[in-house]
Amino acid sequence: MLPSIFISHGAPDLVVSDLPARHFIAQLGTGLPRPKAICVVSAHYESASPRVTSAPQPRTIHDFGGFDAALYQIQYPAPGAPDLASDIARRLQAAGLTTELDPQWGFDHGTWCPLRLMFPLADIPTVALSVSPQRDARWHLALGRALAGLREEGVLLMGSGALTHNLREVAWPGSNTNAPAFVHEFADWMVEHLATQDETALLDFANQAPHVTRNHPSLEHLMPFFFALGAAGEGWHATRLHESVTYRALRMDAFRFDA
Repeated sequence: MLPSIFISHGAPDLVVSDLPARHFIAQLGTGLPRPKAICVVSAHYESASPRVTSAPQPRTIHDFGGFDAALYQIQYPAPGAPDLASDIARRLQAAGLTTELDPQWGFDHGTWCPLRLMFPLADIPTVALSVSPQRDARWHLALGRALAGLREEGVLLMGSGALTHNLREVAWPGSNTNAPAFVHEFADWMVEHLATQDETALLDFANQAPHVTRNHPSLEHLMPFFFALGAAGEGWHATRLHESVTYRALRMDAFRFDA
């Protein structure tokens, strides 16, 4: 059975930069059983209620500005998976989550940047599922739980966001080895409670974790973490696959979740 995974995708130039996180993600795909399909919850695809891409050939979206012109030429032409999108909508609706199929949205950089490194041939059918930042961690955990059975069918369920993400605190270019204490204190709190499988504390991170607002002025980059956690099902255990820092304030941790 496939695990669910959470990846911190960093800035779009991750795909062309000599960074520890880039080298890690580039080898991650070879360490997993080959998925039949992929479902990504990206921090950059937001909606009030779940939406899932249903186009047979989703477009590559360059949803960023101020980077090298070469980044805007990159395409990730993976096929869509309309049948999987419909299945996801049915499963979420059965769990009480009204879900819409979205034929217009494609692969934003939270989806195509990590997948281009993991599966560069772009030959695995892929759908994107929206994140709902106005919903809490428990809601996103339930979103993942509703889809956990897809892992038994060979679908890789992936959250793509950032363990810490405050663009006001980044340095361009920034240190890839050092970060302020407030970054590490929040990220390490999350890691410690994963290690003890303390789901209750993790779901209450907003009240218990240190420096929440300074690391996440808005929560869209953290909610994919809870989707991936939920997608492991009940009785999960977590393995941290990677830890590094980029642009001073972005912790690039990645996790694998197994039942």
